Amino acid sequence: MVVGEIAIETDVVVIGGGPGGYAAAIRLGQLGQSVVLIEKEALGGVCLNRGCIPSKALIHAASEFHKLAGLGKLGIRLPEGNASFQLADWHTWKESVVSQLSQGVEQLCKANGVTVVKGSATFLSADRIGVETGGDFETYKFRQAIIATGSRPFVPQSLATDHESILDSSDLLNLQELPGTLAIIGGGYIGMELGMAYAKLGTKVTVVEAANSILPQTASHLTQEVRKQAKQLGITLKTATKVESMSRGDGGVTVALFSEANGREELTVDKAGVTIGRVPNTGEIGLGQAGVNVDERGHIPVDAFCRTNQPHIFAIGDVTPGPALAHRASKQGIVAAEVIADLPSSMDSPYVPYVIFTDPPIAGVGLTRTEAEGLGHRVKAASFPYRANGKALTLGEREGFAEVIVEEDTHLLLGMHVVGADAPNLIGEGVLALELAARVEDLALTIHPHPTLSEVWLEAAEAVLGHAIHMVNKK
Repeated sequence: MVVGEIAIETDVVVIGGGPGGYAAAIRLGQLGQSVVLIEKEALGGVCLNRGCIPSKALIHAASEFHKLAGLGKLGIRLPEGNASFQLADWHTWKESVVSQLSQGVEQLCKANGVTVVKGSATFLSADRIGVETGGDFETYKFRQAIIATGSRPFVPQSLATDHESILDSSDLLNLQELPGTLAIIGGGYIGMELGMAYAKLGTKVTVVEAANSILPQTASHLTQEVRKQAKQLGITLKTATKVESMSRGDGGVTVALFSEANGREELTVDKAGVTIGRVPNTGEIGLGQAGVNVDERGHIPVDAFCRTNQPHIFAIGDVTPGPALAHRASKQGIVAAEVIADLPSSMDSPYVPYVIFTDPPIAGVGLTRTEAEGLGHRVKAASFPYRANGKALTLGEREGFAEVIVEEDTHLLLGMHVVGADAPNLIGEGVLALELAARVEDLALTIHPHPTLSEVWLEAAEAVLGHAIHMVNKK
């Protein structure tokens, strides 16, 4: 490796081409900044290439396949014989989706004057960065920098993956054959999303979670329907259970478990997937040489403008404290770009929605009732069941509900949560309502189209006010 003597000068370097990084680079280009976007793999990052998009493609395909068994009640008769799921064909379709999106990002970067460099970046100082590009090494001098290097699966040494039988979340999306049996270690959102998808495709799935319930970061009343559906899919849920070790043998993977209820036991499966969290990619990019601080968990603390302790260096996305969500990273990227261009911009909203693509899916924004009461609010809340919604019944999606939480005295909306079909799309209305500081009357007075799932918000809001039409109101 030969270090070049001449540094290429640019206004801004963006390290990482995921949802946050490419959004920042494109916005900077729009604002007239010269931008170098450095990505060591494919544009779009983990989310587009190995995470969000591939996983949702698998979840969608598995759900469509699973629905085939229930088409008879709609009057649809399939040809004789059992339907099959061809994983190889799914991979071809998934790759076409990923390719289309990745090419779109590349074209947008080019159209906005962003210079894309493929290579591994390391800070050399507070204003220089080195990039290994194959056998070459280039140096860039920058006025400002944005760190958007994302995260990777957390795998403790005792559960070390071999990427063949003991897998991480990315490996689970790259299987070439459906396993007969699968253990998912970690019942958070990644584990439950993928576990339910594989169960729908015919795999016998066991989910092992150390906490007392699956989806432990989500309010228990919101996860009740997921627990019920998981059992209907034949998934074995082992909660309050720890994994002591895993070993690979001729018969598959042996997982040694311990719980207070069952003591020590062993589970042997074809494959095991470790989905117990993610860690930020901050250890190998030379942050010390740039003088950028990290906390005890490897995250980079930032202010409301996404600035690190070095005012000219910004950090966004999974490398910063907070929920590791692609839409949060994208927003942070745009904020950082606009601050660099001296525009008034900041991360000044607490309303970052969450979405869990289980069956049924869960989505929400703002406070739950328990959280609101814990903060001292006097609360009114109501929920409206999917089984009373006409559109839900025509879709065969009876399970779930929409919940609205308001401040009792002012009727200000504090939180909106939904469990059920199309929850990931429905929550957009909730985000907008809370962002606009709407009152529950604003929601109740808004005419919602019929018949649609969106009417669950209308009815829940009216239930808070005591005059829902399609349910009995509480006295």
